[in-house]
Amino acid sequence: MDDPKLILINDFLAYIIKERNYSIKTRLAYAHDLERFQVFFDSYTGLLTNDFLKVDRTTIRHFLGSEFENGFSSRTVARRLASLKSFFKYLLKAEELQANPTLGIKTPRTPKSLPNVFSEKLINQLMTLPPANTLSGLCDRAILELFYSTGIRLSELATLNIGDVYFENLLIKVTGKGNRQRIIPFGLTAKKSLEHYLRERGNTSLHIDRRQPVFMNSRKKRLSIRTIQRHVKQYLHLLMEGENLGPHTLRHSFATHLMNKGADIRSVKDLLGHSSLSSTQVYTHLQPERMKKIHNQAHPHGSTHRK
Repeated sequence: MDDPKLILINDFLAYIIKERNYSIKTRLAYAHDLERFQVFFDSYTGLLTNDFLKVDRTTIRHFLGSEFENGFSSRTVARRLASLKSFFKYLLKAEELQANPTLGIKTPRTPKSLPNVFSEKLINQLMTLPPANTLSGLCDRAILELFYSTGIRLSELATLNIGDVYFENLLIKVTGKGNRQRIIPFGLTAKKSLEHYLRERGNTSLHIDRRQPVFMNSRKKRLSIRTIQRHVKQYLHLLMEGENLGPHTLRHSFATHLMNKGADIRSVKDLLGHSSLSSTQVYTHLQPERMKKIHNQAHPHGSTHRK
């Protein structure tokens, strides 16, 4: 006989894919977290119950405590709790529960890690690294320029088709998390790099299939996410050492440089495709010198106003 708990978990996992359009990667993370909770719950109750109705706040707190005892970081335990909150919220909505046992349980504090960011000078150097006398080099340069010019995600760039790029208006249409689409402007430098690459590839305004991928390999197939990531990392490592360098570094640099130039945080949020402002607020921590300068210039008791 199937475990009723497992049936509810599988129903939830199907729900987040079909109804919420979550990615397979997110589903796997939820599945792993809920599996760990199920194993804990069976041990916690001594297999006396197979009913999630018996779960209460104390059960949840003991589970989180056991995860800390097992050596997991506060970041991992916070994710476990987030998975449980989503799961029990679903059960409440599906009328499988009368109350949500995760309500009132605070998320463990996690250390804030600031993203790697390239300076504008390093960005300019980076763009000169791909060779301009090979098609693969022109492709890599167009990729780097588009990443930095738009701040889009790796998956968003990899799935771009030519029909998603509006060269005359300097706009691209991307499909982000949850299949949400957004329109993003890009600059003239990125436009020139893209046009140069496509022209050398044989795409002209008279012979162009708008369904064709923007970035392709020598076999005329779409460049894979892993290939794009590997190429970008190779160039970034020529300028800076670090394990966490990749396409996201250009995304972080894009956002930080916009904020440093005075861009509104809500506008940056929309450009990045963040669902909440809290995800964008990390970039406000990356510009203390600029903030001090603004304070000194604008505040009545700032240093520039003192005699």
